[in-house]
This record gives sequence, structure tokens and C-alpha cells, in this order.
Amino acid sequence: MITTMIATKEDMNEPRSRAALRMARRVVVKAGTSVVANADGSPSLRRLGDIVEQLSELNHEGVEVIFVSSGAVGMGRNLLRKQARLNMSFMDMHNSMTGDPVGGSTVTSHQATDEASAPPITRLTPNTSIADLLDANEQMQTSAAKSYAAAGQFELMNLYQSLFSPKGVTCSQVLLTQADFQDEVHLKTLSFAVERLLTLGVVPIVNENDCCTIMGTDDTDAVFNDNDSLAALCARTFGAEVLLLLTDVDGVYDLPPSNPKAKLINFHHSNSDVAIGEKSSQGRGGMSAKIDAARFAVTPGSACTACVVAAGSDLDCIRSILGREFDPALGPPKGTLFATPGSDLEKQALDELVHWETDDESVTEAAREMATAARKEARKLQSLPHDLRKSILHAVADALLNRQDELLEANQQDLDAADENSVAAPLVARLKLTPQKLATLAKGIRQLADQKDPLGVVKSKREVAEGLELSLITVPIGVLMVIFESRPDSLPQIASLALASGNGLLLKGGKEATHSNASLHEVIGDAIESASDGVISRDIIALVTSRGQVKDLLSIDDVIDLVIPRGSNSLVSYIKANTRIPVLGHADGVCHVYVDSSANADSAGKIVVDAKTDYPSACNAMETLLLHQDTVENGVALSVMMALRSAGVKCLGGAKAMKAGLSDVPAQHMKCEYGDLTCLVEIVDNLDEAIDWIHEHGSGHTEAIVCADDSPVGEEFLKRVDAACVFKNASTRFADGFRLGLGAEVGISTGRIHARGPVGVEGLLTTKWQLRSSSGINYVGEFGGESPSKTYTHKELM
Repeated sequence: MITTMIATKEDMNEPRSRAALRMARRVVVKAGTSVVANADGSPSLRRLGDIVEQLSELNHEGVEVIFVSSGAVGMGRNLLRKQARLNMSFMDMHNSMTGDPVGGSTVTSHQATDEASAPPITRLTPNTSIADLLDANEQMQTSAAKSYAAAGQFELMNLYQSLFSPKGVTCSQVLLTQADFQDEVHLKTLSFAVERLLTLGVVPIVNENDCCTIMGTDDTDAVFNDNDSLAALCARTFGAEVLLLLTDVDGVYDLPPSNPKAKLINFHHSNSDVAIGEKSSQGRGGMSAKIDAARFAVTPGSACTACVVAAGSDLDCIRSILGREFDPALGPPKGTLFATPGSDLEKQALDELVHWETDDESVTEAAREMATAARKEARKLQSLPHDLRKSILHAVADALLNRQDELLEANQQDLDAADENSVAAPLVARLKLTPQKLATLAKGIRQLADQKDPLGVVKSKREVAEGLELSLITVPIGVLMVIFESRPDSLPQIASLALASGNGLLLKGGKEATHSNASLHEVIGDAIESASDGVISRDIIALVTSRGQVKDLLSIDDVIDLVIPRGSNSLVSYIKANTRIPVLGHADGVCHVYVDSSANADSAGKIVVDAKTDYPSACNAMETLLLHQDTVENGVALSVMMALRSAGVKCLGGAKAMKAGLSDVPAQHMKCEYGDLTCLVEIVDNLDEAIDWIHEHGSGHTEAIVCADDSPVGEEFLKRVDAACVFKNASTRFADGFRLGLGAEVGISTGRIHARGPVGVEGLLTTKWQLRSSSGINYVGEFGGESPSKTYTHKELM
């Protein structure tokens, strides 16, 4: 039962009610006709391929999977139409192509095909009634559907066999009728057969045996009326813990999905308000049938305690809901969850519903007001003289030192909580504030304040025409949102950069630093208002305190201009997957140091040890050491390895390093951000191989070479390596805004658009064009026509 897993499943990035679904050992997945088939009834190979791949993943991970698939009738219809076309007589073919009359009528190729594959239509005669006519035609249509099903089932299974087989998964066909569930002996035999298949790792592909029984939805004696109810019945009968119904919409909505105001219901409960939209043009079921099936599946009395209705058009849907591991890159929880009434799962989902969605509209509005207020204050800040903006920054730097005791006291509360919760050592190192850190922060902010005014800088100037001058100047981006994990020292850095660049700012720190961030925000807010005599409100820098607000902020792309995540790969991936706002940042910090054959042993050892040990959890710390083959022979490699081990570094070996005896512990991954005193060591034959390795296994953050000062490989390395920062004879730890003279940094970007590397003030600016006329008015009409009165000069002025 998945309900027993809720209390123990901890995942900060996923609701526990959804994380519990990943613990299921037996699942039923149903794909409707609208998912497996295109509009013309032909199979959707792309969707089917992705479904099979994800079901195979579950199968290989030990999950027992029952797959209920529709689509046979549509495939059979197409198959029989094709067969009818092949079986047309030569005369029929000739007549259909030439249009010659047969029996006084003209038959087209399309008509002939349809008539050959469709049942004959009974005509009204003097001896038949309207009722007889309707009954006869209904029987003919039913017979046709049976023939379509018979042909389509074989075709469908052939397709599934060809898709599952390359994945190393065996599938089997299970065709069911009402009697299989209504007759006790049949049901017992069926249950044994399905249990046997699942035990052997086979994926049973279930469908109604439409060739034998075509049931209508108004049949009160039926135990199932369509494949939705069949899937629910299978889930209950065969002991599945979770049922996943794939359909043509994202889930259950409170209004018809076509309504622009429709809102997806994340958790369906007894008080959920649902309006049903139009039924799909394919298949027998609709959203009403799926809701009924989902409710039936989770009715108390069976192992099935959860059902999710989700979009089969989402090619990662199964993986994102049932995959063994949560991947934030796949986005937020998908579909609509149903849970057994009174179960632990329902209680958990209801608690989350209250926590995340209470008065959702008011939370969204509050988030919008927060962002709007920051923009308003930022526009006021931009208009202030540079000297006043400098004084605000100096006031912030002074406040960090003058109120140091209360900042360290708040930080200690977070450190105590981290100790109680057994937080990993690298996170604790990032969390800790010290007097030295605060002094360094204050120094960096003063350095930032003393720089030239970054706003209004003229980047270029051009004469468009005589007396008409065009200028390109620097301006703030607008409102920034920075989300960072357990590093409270990031807050004053980011805040000072926003103030220096004239941007509004929304900040969200990790929950590990709750007290530290709140105290820093208060201190900085007080300094802003005091230094500006109240002209600038503390609203220019907002601190987001709840995760729900962050979720809302990510959706408000009309008032937030740039998101900058600072933290783990999962954090950055989550942000990118859940917002339309441009994102600036990096996901990994896998940095390399390459020691060339010309390197001096002492120099190489100092740089490598510094790059790894100065701050092991930093994103610019060395994670991989590459050694030229010659360094093994000349002793440099051994010297560097001894220096690392003396510094307490655990060195994992690549294949060549293991063979050379440089390490006795093999590395499991060639690309890994360890974040502690661990690194990978590997040997390369030459510079080309080193660069190829970096491009294949690096993250584009910071790469360094150690070589002789006069060696040409240094410059070649600088030129050829594709990364945000590339250094020669310098530690990767120099990739920092303060060390590079930027004053501070809002983060390090590994992207290629806008800013790259440590992002200081310049990375938080954009530009705008100013066009000035010094000789009266100008309008385009003066420059056109047969006799223009003015001409373009387009002269560069700077």
C-alpha cells in the first residue's frame, strides 16, 4: 500500500502525496484512443513510442505494469478500408477511375472503398417500418465494429510487440469480456493468469474483446462500459496500487478546458467543482467517464488508493508521475489526483491543498503587488543622482558591520536547526556566516559603490541625418527575481548589485537560512530607507517567505523580467521548467584543471590544491584534475597527487589513472559536482584530448590550465576551450565577482545570451535607444518620395 510511505518520503521539491505514487509496485496505465491514435485512426507512433519507453523503464525498475490500450477499432477500420481497396475488381477500379456509370450511377474511388469496408445500409420498403429499419442498421454498424476490432487487435498487438521487444520487455495480449468478471470461475482463472504474467515480468496489454461484445454505455448490467471503467476494474481486481488514465487534456478542470478561465484541479475531492467539456471525437469515453472510473478505482475495499487523470500528449507524463525518482526538470505535478476517501493519502493531499491553494487568487495578487512595488521603487531609484545611490550602498555596507551581532545571532539559529536536522556538511559550510565573511561583503559593496555610474552610459552614437542624433545608453533590466539555496551571504551581494544597477529585486532563500535571510533583509531595508531619507522604500527589495509565493511569482512574467537561480542542478532545472520568464544561471559547476607536460610540480600542486580546497562546496571549485601523460613519467603527477592527499582530498580515478596507479578507487561518473573534498583524476595524452574531455564532461563554468609561462599551449587552451571562464596558471576560484573586480556577483552564468561568467552590474543592465533632434521636427515623409527634402547620413559619431 502506498499510503504507508507518505510519512517517510521526504522531498522538498515534490508534494508528498505525489511522491507516494512513486512507491507503487503494481500499476495500471490506460491510454485512450485520442492518445494512441491520430485523428484518422492511424497509430500515433511518436506517442506510442514514448509510452512504451516509459512503461519499459518502470518494468526494468521492478514495477509490475498492466497496460490498458484502446485504438483497435480505429486501426481495424483503416486496415479493412485498405483491404477493400485491394479487393476491388478490375471493373470497379476502372469505373471508379473513369467515372463510367454502372447501373445509372457514378462511383468514385473513395466511395467504393467506404462502401466495400462499411456495412450495407438497409433501405425503407413497403414491408418495413421505421423501427425495423433502425434496428437493422444498428445491427449492421455493430457487425462492422466487430470486424474492425478483430482486424485492429491483431494489428495493434503487432505494433506493440515491435515497440516493446527492442526494450527487452515481453508483452502479452489479454482480451476481456463482461463474463470474465461476472463469472466467478472465469474471474479466478483470469486473475491467476494475470498474476502469473506479472510475476514473470511480462506486461499484459488489456483491451475489451470488442469482436465478441460491443457494449453501450446505457447497459445497466455491464460491469464496465468502456476502457476507462475497464482499467478501473482491472486496477481493483488485480491489486494495482495506482491507476493512471491518459487522456487528451491535462486533467480535470473546474470549467470546460476550452474556457480561458478554466483551472486545472490538482486534487479531486468530494467538494471539487467540475464542469465537463466536449467529448473527444475518438473513443467511447469522455471526461465524465474518466471521473467515474477514477472514483470507482479508489473506492475503499481494494489496494488501489490513487488514480491520476493526465495528458497522454505529454511525452514524459508516465515518467513524471510514476518514475522511481523525481525529476524537477519535468515540471510540477501533472494531472488530477484522486485518492481513496479517508485514506492517509487523501489526508496528505488535503493538507497540501490547504497549504498551497488556500485563497489562491489572493496569493497571486499579493505576489503581483510585491513585484509591482519593487518596480515602482526601482524607477524612483534610477532617477536619483549617482552620489545618493552611492550613499545608499555605503549605508548597507556599514549596517552589515554595525549590526553584526544580531546577524550572527540569527545565523546561529539556522546552524542549530541544521545540526538537529543532520544537514550535509557542504550545505552547513555555505550556511555559516562569520565576521570575516561580513567584512568581505562590506568591502565588496563599498568597491561596488565607488565604481563609475553604470546607468546612462552611452554605448554608441550615430548621426541619422543632419540635426538628428541616435544614442544607445545603458538602463536597468527592471525587476529581478533571485532564488538561492543555503547561502545567506548571497543576499547582501545580490541586493547591492540590484541597488547599484537600479533594478527592483525579489529574493527567495533556502529554508535552511530562514532566520539569517530575514535578519539580513531587515538590516538592508533599514539602511535603504535611512540613507535615502525615506525616498526609497524597502519594498525595492522584497523577501519571498513561502514556497507558494515563489510558484506564483514564476508565472507573473509581465512584472518580473529576469529570474536568476543560484543553487543546485535540481533547483535550476525546476526554475527553467516552471517559468516563461528568461532564466540566467548555471546548473552545474564541474570545473577542470589541466596540468600540461610543461608545468612545474610546485606550481601545479599549489594551483590544484587551492582550486579544490579553498572552498570545496563552491561552484568554481575544481572537480576534475586532468594530467598530461608526460607528467606521470616526469614525477609532476605524483607530486600533485601527494599534495592533494596531504590536503585531505579523496581522489577517484578514471580508467587511465587507475591503470597508472594514481588512484585505487574508481570514479562512478566522469561528470560530477562533488561539492566536498573529493575529485576525479584522469590522464590524457595531449592538449587535444584534454579539451575534448572538458567539452564532453564539463559544464561550461570555469576551466584552467597549468603550464610553463612561455609554453604556447597556454594561449591555445585559452582560445579553444568553450567555457564562461578560462584561466591560464590561475586557480578556478578566481571565477568570482569580487576577485575579478566586479564588486560582487549576482551569480555565474554558463549561458550564451546576454551575460556569461560572473554576473556583476553590467550583466544586470540592458539598453535603450534615444533619438534627439536639434533642428526642429523630423518625420519620415521628409526622407521619401521623388523629391525628398532630407537625406540620411548614417554617420558614426562614436
